[in-house]
Amino acid sequence: MHVRDAMNTSVRTVTPDTKILEVASLMTLYRYQGLPVIDAGDALVGVIAERDLLHSLFPKLESLMAEGMHSVDYDKEMARYKEILGLKVADLMTPNPITVDPEMHVLRAATIMVRHNFRRIPVAEGSKLVGMLSLGDVHKAIFHSNLAQGLSV
Repeated sequence: MHVRDAMNTSVRTVTPDTKILEVASLMTLYRYQGLPVIDAGDALVGVIAERDLLHSLFPKLESLMAEGMHSVDYDKEMARYKEILGLKVADLMTPNPITVDPEMHVLRAATIMVRHNFRRIPVAEGSKLVGMLSLGDVHKAIFHSNLAQGLSV
């Protein structure tokens, strides 16, 4: 079974110029944990994930080492979220994402995902985004494949 057989082709994307406010809205309203980032030519140029948005709110290691954990004002850090909403995707995205090919075996793709601690991964032909594959997609495809072959439990 190939990635093409399991991937989702209806993918919501954003551009590097998209405001983080729009991305955060999509993430909270539709429960997207990450979105692929494409340029004007529809080439995949990055991914933006919830962790990218929240990472900048975490106290910096240098501050923690210098001042200690007791000095962190978490409410003040949380209030900085408003600043992040004014940024653009290009400011926070992970560029040049790891991708899988649609003709790759689905379990090989799942191995890459697990190795990198990803729950989903872009599927690309060259630089063109053709879909997204999640671990749930992999599980569902394997389950349906085994159902079609007749499960014997």
